[in-house]
Amino acid sequence: MNFLVNTDVAIVGGGIAGLVAAARTVELGLRATVIERGTGEDYACNSRFAGGIYHVCYHDPKSESMVLQKAIADVTKDVSSPELVDAVANHAGRAVDWLHAQGVRFVRGPEKWQAWVSAPPRPPSTWLDWKGRGQDVALRTLAGQIAIKGGEIIRGTRALSLIMRNECCAGVRVDSGGQQFDIAARAVVIADGGFQGNAELFRQHIGPEPGSVLQRGAGNGMGDGIRMAQEAGAALVGLDRFYGHILSRDALSNERLWPYPQIDLVAAAAIVVGADGRRFLDESLGGIFIANALAALNDPLSATAVFDSAIWERAGKAAQIPPNPMLEKAGGTLIRSDTLAGLAQAAGLPIGALERTVSEYNAQFPREGKSMPVVKPPYFAIPLCAGITNTMGGIAIDAHARVKREGGGTIEGLYAAGSATGGLEGGPQVAYVGGLIKAVVLGLLAAEHICRETEA
Repeated sequence: MNFLVNTDVAIVGGGIAGLVAAARTVELGLRATVIERGTGEDYACNSRFAGGIYHVCYHDPKSESMVLQKAIADVTKDVSSPELVDAVANHAGRAVDWLHAQGVRFVRGPEKWQAWVSAPPRPPSTWLDWKGRGQDVALRTLAGQIAIKGGEIIRGTRALSLIMRNECCAGVRVDSGGQQFDIAARAVVIADGGFQGNAELFRQHIGPEPGSVLQRGAGNGMGDGIRMAQEAGAALVGLDRFYGHILSRDALSNERLWPYPQIDLVAAAAIVVGADGRRFLDESLGGIFIANALAALNDPLSATAVFDSAIWERAGKAAQIPPNPMLEKAGGTLIRSDTLAGLAQAAGLPIGALERTVSEYNAQFPREGKSMPVVKPPYFAIPLCAGITNTMGGIAIDAHARVKREGGGTIEGLYAAGSATGGLEGGPQVAYVGGLIKAVVLGLLAAEHICRETEA
């Protein structure tokens, strides 16, 4: 038997985008109900596990909007929706100020673009030490604000479908412990993340072997919100790209190598070869691009990074959690040899093919986008694994986070925020803007537009 819960705004998903939308809604005087599939106050979600750095294309979000617009445009080129570029650039600074006003604490990181890092920061360990730190504290703070101002978070509840009346969204049907009921609402905000945990959708849009791609986050994004929106007539965009990083292949079996150290900077400076010892991508496009390229292979575990001692001493030590020396300290494989032939043999690669690949690569220097040849022994190799954190594409939205209808216009009463949305990141070079800032900006804009529409 169905029973009805009435609210002003129903929000699907209790990650950072959903909690921001709910907290802003109750701050503006409307009721908000968050529907969260996880149980307990520390339910798993990507934004709870995140490193907590709020940035826009590795720029301080408090930079002038014109600076941020250019930064996004330079990275995304013609992939991004101009209205979403403007939305993030114009509201990023306000977003971190709003979080701070809600009681979310920040510290400054070591880099200029790390001006807003949720506090207390996570320690620089290879494993994930998140409880009571960073984003865990931020989400608990927002949940507290929602409760104080009369909102609610219904945990252990899964959204099943949107309630549509006369082509307008009027609520959401949910399941809690096997009992289904309807939540009637003036508006619904879909904020339950991407579909990285859905093997079927992964195969359809990302690559053929999801089991060979490591989940770097909570791994529980099933794409429910994207599915529900599509069933209601929403347009989808850019489903073929994801945000992730390159890891040691040993991370699949060694928890001490999850989700760090990232091998991104090493791989970007190195040569990445397949099982045939040949290069198959442009490493200079960066770790997120390489991770996507590996995930698309028939065998995502067939790639190896090959580099020399100069790259290992430079790029290997450049990250906050550097693979040099933390990879080996955590039990990861680092193959070394004084000769390329010896390296190829130890790594299980064809000797002649690898020697030719390195020779051809070095002959192209100096070359745009790559700063160091592979010439200084000893030589090194790391077997690679792609790690996925969240998908980049999803529901198409406008500058107010309203869901766009397939064929034109928007769906009245339906909004989306965070990693459930598309139109800002992705594309051929896998442009990345910043997951946390995108989520907060869109959560704010959705709540504010709903409240304005209600007043009207």
